[in-house]
Amino acid sequence: MLINQIDYENDSAIGGMTPQTSTMSVNSSVYQFVEENGRTYHRYKEGAYFLPNDEAEMERLDLQHQLWMLTLHDEMHLSPVKTPRHVLDIGTGTGIWAIEFANRFPSASVIGTDLSPIQPEFIPTNCQFEVDDIEDEWNFSHKFDLIHGRAMVTCFKNPATVFKSAFDSLEPGGYFELQDMAIPMRAIDNTLKGTAMEFWADTTMSAAEKLGRSWKNVEKYSRLMEEAGFVDVTERHFQWPMNPWAKGKHMKILATYWMEDMLRALEGLSMAVLTRAGGMTKEEVETLTAKVRKDIVNRNIHAYQPVLVVYGRKPE
Repeated sequence: MLINQIDYENDSAIGGMTPQTSTMSVNSSVYQFVEENGRTYHRYKEGAYFLPNDEAEMERLDLQHQLWMLTLHDEMHLSPVKTPRHVLDIGTGTGIWAIEFANRFPSASVIGTDLSPIQPEFIPTNCQFEVDDIEDEWNFSHKFDLIHGRAMVTCFKNPATVFKSAFDSLEPGGYFELQDMAIPMRAIDNTLKGTAMEFWADTTMSAAEKLGRSWKNVEKYSRLMEEAGFVDVTERHFQWPMNPWAKGKHMKILATYWMEDMLRALEGLSMAVLTRAGGMTKEEVETLTAKVRKDIVNRNIHAYQPVLVVYGRKPE
């Protein structure tokens, strides 16, 4: 396994966009989202994913896409796939990665899957979206050259099943790539100790565990890939400072995006988990997250988010 630690210090065209079609009726129940504590959540496989799918969350996901593009220096993926023909984006969210990939690689066919049908109506002709649960059996009509997933840290109940499905669904020589955050955040000193942020992270991760979804899988991705049969597994490390406490122009830019991402994500990431399994009321969650927001913008807390990109190749 290759591990590469990165040291940061040292408009798509409208042409070719068509309305997406779906085999599901617009009256299908998957479009009738679940309302809970002022947010909306997916109907299909209700309760499987803890974050909301409303307009505020969609805007945050698109903001986070820009953070990823800045982190990877405008690369969509790091695995050495040169001329992809069939590409799958699991947990596609708003579909922004799949759409941009389809625009950059017009000869590729791109499929994005998600529990929520929240993708835009007008999409490239070589892109399509499906409502699906990646932990179910995969039944695609063809195999893929690249399978991509991003920010899946809160998603997996049984990650080994997903890794095996990805392996089976790739062409020989194809790549599986995951781009993710290894939570909780860390600090370069002891300034995170005893903070509301530390308490919140411990509490939400414990509640998620009670709900059957561990948020501690990211640092196991390399091992899971190797156990699924992948070879040439590569792990690359990046960092997002919690706020602009870090030195260097590039790190401060990443920090500004990550700070805004967290401020927007905090309530959505907390509400369902802590009210369903953390023993907290909506008002108690709001009180806790208000304290955490103060920590997020506190430059005296020298915290950062470890970020990993892990990819592996299916043997030929």
